[in-house]
Amino acid sequence: MTDVTTDAAGTRLRRSPLAGRHTALGAKFAPFGGWEMPLEYAGGGVLREHTAVRTGVGVFDVSHLGKVRVTGPGAVAFLNACLSNDLDRIGSGRAQYTLCCDDATGGVVDDLIAYRYADDHVFLIPNAANTAEVVRRLRAAAPPQVTVTDEHQAYAVLAVQGPGSAELLGGLGLPTGHDYMSFSAATLDGVELTVCRTGYTGELGYELVVPAGDAVAVWDVLFAAEPAPQACGLAARDTLRTEMGYPLHGQDLSMEITPVQARSGWAVGWDKPAFWGRDALLAEKAAGPARTLRGLEAVERAIPRPGMAVFHGDTRVGTVTSGTFSPTKKQGIALALIDTTPSPLPDGTELHLDLRGRRAPVRLTRPPSSTPPSKPAVDYEVVVTPRRAG
Repeated sequence: MTDVTTDAAGTRLRRSPLAGRHTALGAKFAPFGGWEMPLEYAGGGVLREHTAVRTGVGVFDVSHLGKVRVTGPGAVAFLNACLSNDLDRIGSGRAQYTLCCDDATGGVVDDLIAYRYADDHVFLIPNAANTAEVVRRLRAAAPPQVTVTDEHQAYAVLAVQGPGSAELLGGLGLPTGHDYMSFSAATLDGVELTVCRTGYTGELGYELVVPAGDAVAVWDVLFAAEPAPQACGLAARDTLRTEMGYPLHGQDLSMEITPVQARSGWAVGWDKPAFWGRDALLAEKAAGPARTLRGLEAVERAIPRPGMAVFHGDTRVGTVTSGTFSPTKKQGIALALIDTTPSPLPDGTELHLDLRGRRAPVRLTRPPSSTPPSKPAVDYEVVVTPRRAG
C-alpha cells in the first residue's frame, strides 16, 4: 500500500513508494493530484535537472500517475467505443495516447496512455487526480464480460528521459531498440517490469512500469549506474513539456477545453462510429472552434503564468494556460487559448500580456518552442505523453 501523509492544511496526500529515496536526495516536495511528489532536488534545482534531460539522462518518479487494467472478451472493442483515439490503429505490444471525453460536451475528462496487450487486455495510465473518475465512467459503461480494475497503488512508474536514456537502460540489460510508443516485458535484477518507449519531455525516453514493492530496488539499480542519472522533479518536467508544447490536463486540456480547441484532434478517431463526445466534437470541428491553443514567446524579460490575459492592441484575445521560463531558450514561453474570431491571428503576431497592469510584449508561435536533437519522429502530443501525459 502507498503511504499517506498530511500537509499543513490537513489534506491527506498519498506518498510514492520512493518517498524515502527522494528525502535522502534533499527533495523539496509539493502536492500534486492528491499525492506528495518531489518538485526539485537539492544541489542544482530545476535548471540542472532540465539540462540533464536535454543533454544526458534524468529519472523522474511519476508513480502518482494512475494505473487501470481493463480485461475480458472484447476489452479493446469496449474501450474503442469510449476513448477518442482508434485502438485498431495499433496492435498488441504498442501504446497509444488517447482522451476520455465527456459524452455530452466533448470536454476532456482526462488524457491517458493505453497499453494494448491483447484484444482482451488493455492497461491504462491516466493522470493521478482523474483516475477515480475515469474508472467510474468506464465501469458504468462496461458490459458484464469486461472488468475495470483500479490498480493505482499497485505499480510505480519511472520515466528515464534524455539522449543518454538508451545507453543507461541498455547497459543494465533492458530492451531499448523497440519503436516509439511500443513496450516490452523485461526483468531487472529479478524484478519483472514493462519498458515502454514513451515520455513527456520530447527527448528519447522510456517509462518503466514496476510493481510498487520493487520500486526502491529498481531505483537503486538505476542510480548505481556509471555515470549516474540525474534525479528530476515535477518542476523540470513542467519546463520540459512546456518547451515541447505538450498539454497538461487541468490547464491546457479540461472539461472546458475540448480536443478541437487544444489542437489535439490528431488523437481522435474521427471515422470511428462511436466514442464519447463524438457528436459534440464533430459539430465543433465542422463549425470551427472559437479558440485554439497557441504558443507564445516573450519578446522582452517576462515570464508568462497561467491565467494571464492576452491582448491584441486593446482587445483581449486570450488567456495563458501554461507558462514558464524556458531554460533552453532563456526566455519566457507559454501556451495560451487564443480567439479565432473574427479570423485566426498568424504566427509571428505581436501580442501583449497583462502583468499586473503592465503590458509585456509576446510573439505568437507554433509549438514546440524547442526541438531537441533526439526528439522522436512522431509526436504523441501536439501542442502529450505521454503525457503525458502529469
